[in-house]
Amino acid sequence: MLERMRSSIVFLPLFAVLILSGCGKKNQVMAAATPEGRPPAPVIVAQVEQRDIPVQVRTIGNVEAYQTVQIRSQVNGQIEKILFHQGDDVRRGQLLFQLDKRPFQADLDKAIAQENHDQASAENSRIEAERYTRLENQGIVSHEQGDQMRTQAKADTAAVEADKAAAEAAHVQLQYTDIAAPIDARAGALLINLGNLVKANDTPYLVQLNQVTPIYVTFSAPESNLNEVRHRFSSRQELKILAYPKGDSANPAVGRLSFIDNEVDTTTGTFKLKGTFQNRDRRLWPGEFVDVALELSTQKNAIVVPTKAVQTGQQGDYVYVVTPDNTAEPRPIKTSGVYQNLTLISDGLRPGERVIVDGQLRVAPNAKVTVESVLRGFQPIAPANVAGGAE
Repeated sequence: MLERMRSSIVFLPLFAVLILSGCGKKNQVMAAATPEGRPPAPVIVAQVEQRDIPVQVRTIGNVEAYQTVQIRSQVNGQIEKILFHQGDDVRRGQLLFQLDKRPFQADLDKAIAQENHDQASAENSRIEAERYTRLENQGIVSHEQGDQMRTQAKADTAAVEADKAAAEAAHVQLQYTDIAAPIDARAGALLINLGNLVKANDTPYLVQLNQVTPIYVTFSAPESNLNEVRHRFSSRQELKILAYPKGDSANPAVGRLSFIDNEVDTTTGTFKLKGTFQNRDRRLWPGEFVDVALELSTQKNAIVVPTKAVQTGQQGDYVYVVTPDNTAEPRPIKTSGVYQNLTLISDGLRPGERVIVDGQLRVAPNAKVTVESVLRGFQPIAPANVAGGAE
């Protein structure tokens, strides 16, 4: 009996030690599962800023040539020369095509010869009319004979005028065998080649010329913006347009609003606008689609953050704000638009606060983080310039 009691006394402390050891391991596992037990997540942050941000209407636009000319022959003939290469830049007045001139030169020579013949006849009729007038005054010939000669002289003079017109028409037809560029433009593909016969105003045309400097961008804006756009345009306030070619979101072409359509499209509730771009660098090309931003005004001291800091959850948009003790605090926000790579914040943030812009996937709400770098002016700054992971 005594031995049993001694073994029980020895067993009880050992059992207690085992229980306490198990509880300690369980507590360690639970601690590791909590945010406090995670290692701080490395993140990149940016400071909430205030900037003057343009208020824009953003949409999709289509680039159009400033002028388009389809070159056609104005006479029937054979193409004898092509004096440019397809795809060339051509200047106004530059010769593009020459047709066979021989038939037209022959017509002109014939018209000139007929004019000279009729000119001689008219001169003879004039002299005869003057002679008959003198004889009529002397009573040698009748008035009827005098009138006949004077009428013949007038008819011959009229025939000369008709010959002059015919010669001028033949000269014009001859000039049409030289086909020149009417505008400074970029030549397209040749549709009819050397040696082919062409007809006046026939289809297809010979080549199409597109003027690309300057150039138009056409787009549509919502009807709700019509009054503001019309007011500023009619008061001759310059409205700037930014055009972003596909794949280039950081370096827009800059133009000016030059046209507002005279009606609203009832099927879409939009109205058409057109901007003029100088396009000296040829970045815009006829037919391509571009992202367009029409700047209406400027919002002063807008609160902005990099767009990549904004997350979307079930309750709406939010950001992770890094507190002074490097804790990631989820903060619901309200946005009021975007500008380039920035998002405008209408509620939820104050200037100077820090938000996480990279590393959100590794962050747990209200967990500690390690700030690896800070974007000042939304440009990266090395961690060495950041004291204690804060700005």
